[in-house]
Amino acid sequence: MFIHNQENNQIIEYENFLKIAGSLSKLFSDSAVPYLYYRVAEKVFCKAFNAEDLSRGDLSADAKKGSLGIGLKTFLIGNGKSYQKVAEFNGDRSSYSDLNPEKMIRRISELRNARIEFTNRTHSLESGIYHCVIRDKDKFLIYEEEMNLINIDKINNVKVNNNSVSFKDDKNDYSFLISKSTLTKRFTSKPVAHEISIDILADPFKELGKLFGTDGLLFENERIIQTVYLPLYGNNKVVYEKSGLNQWNAGGRDRNEDEIYIPVPASVHAKYPDFFPSRDEIMNIKLPNGEIIKAKMCQDHDKALMSYPNKKLGNWLLRDLLKIPVGQLVTYDKLQTIGIDSVRLDKVDMHNYELNFASIDSFERFKENYL
Repeated sequence: MFIHNQENNQIIEYENFLKIAGSLSKLFSDSAVPYLYYRVAEKVFCKAFNAEDLSRGDLSADAKKGSLGIGLKTFLIGNGKSYQKVAEFNGDRSSYSDLNPEKMIRRISELRNARIEFTNRTHSLESGIYHCVIRDKDKFLIYEEEMNLINIDKINNVKVNNNSVSFKDDKNDYSFLISKSTLTKRFTSKPVAHEISIDILADPFKELGKLFGTDGLLFENERIIQTVYLPLYGNNKVVYEKSGLNQWNAGGRDRNEDEIYIPVPASVHAKYPDFFPSRDEIMNIKLPNGEIIKAKMCQDHDKALMSYPNKKLGNWLLRDLLKIPVGQLVTYDKLQTIGIDSVRLDKVDMHNYELNFASIDSFERFKENYL
């Protein structure tokens, strides 16, 4: 699948990173089963295998190597065939809450597939897998399997169980937890692709104390100096017909069919006045697929983040990713189906930024907590 096709020195480095993380388990628990925080699992995977970290993008893949998308998971072995979360649909509840179980599962499956396909388009992926670090007594087990679309035509055995609905297709078992709006999938622990023995330190505080004052750090300092979230909609979660993602439809002058902008609310400028460069000053924005485009702040009060030329961003977002036909308006419902309604913009320095998509209500949470 993946790990057996990597260079031996990278596999050894991955083992060593996981051994280090697992050895510190008693910082968190007295269990003989090593502890592994999922964010650490993501970091060590990307560092060891020189993979691109997608985990901040709120999409279906956490990492990318070449054209392969990788969903990274870590969980207890349990009975060896446990259900684990693969997607959450809180923002889509209105589209399925009144449906009967069979139609509900079909809708959830459509949403799940749409998100995987959107992730693939966003990051130019051709296929995907799950790479699982399964926590067992004194060891980590590595298990891998394909990340498949749900075969909607093969859905069967739909059963209502209290507050969940279980179902199958021709490859996997699923369970949708209604109250949590969460889709789970059954993962097994066989066949094991790799096994790593973990020696848990009896007193990790003592060992860490020995390192105090040294410069031996596991991870490099964070490159990103500041982050803001921006909505892909206007007030009241409306994508206006003549602005934002539908700027191409505005009057006043001839416009390119791909002309759009990302709205920058005044509250963002007020809270972070130095986040963006001066108006009309060119900045570089790295897209999730690795492409770097030029952009600048435009319109009154710098309310619009536009690419330069202004059709570049729209061609990528509207045509390549959202698959919106020329002349068709973007709606909030379309964003909701994909599972994103915001973008996260990370500032590396005054002229270099990185853009990633963010899940439903990400800007609303940002506004509530920071603005």
